[in-house]
Amino acid sequence: MPSGGHRVPSPTGTRTQFTLGLALPFLALALVVVADLISSQGQHFDRLLVVGPALAAITWSVRGTLAIGLLSMVLRLFLAIAQDDTAADTISAELVLAAVTVAAVWVSQARTHYERDLRDVMAVAEVVQRVVLRPLAPRLGGVELHLLYVAAAAKASIGGDFYEAVRVPGGVRVMLGDVQGKGLGAVETASVLLGAYRAAVTDAPDLPSLADRLEEGLARYGAWDPDSDAAERFATVLLLELPDDGDVARLLSCGHPAPLLQHDGHVRPVPLTDPSLPLNLAGLCASRHHVEEVPFGPGDRLLLYTDGVSETRDRAGDFYPLEERLGRWTDEPGDRVLPLLHRDLTAYGAGGIDDDVAALLVVRPPEPAAVTGAAAPAALP
Repeated sequence: MPSGGHRVPSPTGTRTQFTLGLALPFLALALVVVADLISSQGQHFDRLLVVGPALAAITWSVRGTLAIGLLSMVLRLFLAIAQDDTAADTISAELVLAAVTVAAVWVSQARTHYERDLRDVMAVAEVVQRVVLRPLAPRLGGVELHLLYVAAAAKASIGGDFYEAVRVPGGVRVMLGDVQGKGLGAVETASVLLGAYRAAVTDAPDLPSLADRLEEGLARYGAWDPDSDAAERFATVLLLELPDDGDVARLLSCGHPAPLLQHDGHVRPVPLTDPSLPLNLAGLCASRHHVEEVPFGPGDRLLLYTDGVSETRDRAGDFYPLEERLGRWTDEPGDRVLPLLHRDLTAYGAGGIDDDVAALLVVRPPEPAAVTGAAAPAALP
């Protein structure tokens, strides 16, 4: 799986099922004809020819379903001649096949209309995905970014986990978050926070101010639409700032799990001595935002993740040992760590991955990298 991209399910199984569905009406008709021809006198299977157009309605187009229905009627006429059926039996059977064919054509038409509408909806959803969760650049400033994102909902590309990384004057700012719950309500809340982050990230003077702007954005949205799910949900968020002029990382946690820092070949959690409350819960008590600053020089790595990673359980109920696993991969290239994590999580979980998963590996290359993007007019404080 490419780092920095969403997981894309393999279409091989679906394509095989579709091909089998196309062939199934002809296979059924052939079996009925053979069974009828080799049956003993008085035993007939020609009534089963109705399965041809009935099966065709599942996968074939309207014209294809009609053609298979007409083929069934021709085969019934052939069997009538071979079995020397009476004219009354033949006409009765043909009328039944004609009625089933008409019904199958109607079903096929309704299905094709539904599939066309579904394709349109999926196309819109893909556009929304690209707007809400944009692909990350593989490099920003002097750091590399590698992303793992898996939505828990079947066939979904967006869940309640969210991320963003932006080149700002004087450095890079990163956000990783997790909305309470799942479903469309969680996606709505995530989109609100992403919008607030993108609006404030370049002009907020520091991380506490940026966290306040996120809180304000969520509160304004809740006041504008108090009946929305976003007004009721809270979100944990981790903000990261990497200044260009120093080998340090500044972090602010709003109830989010502590990231793991790989420094000098050792992996340890970043100590978050005074994390803030999750967003949308700040009104429960008075608090101030506390920023942690840790060394982050050439060769160091920082793994930001959501609880979908750390709270994956095996059959015995034990949590996924993320720190221990990451310690095994300290010598792996940065672009291989998250594919390894994805495979290991899937194998470790009792039912695979059953929650939204987001993990972002931030790498300071061993050799200083040239700063990309527009020239910074001012350094971060």
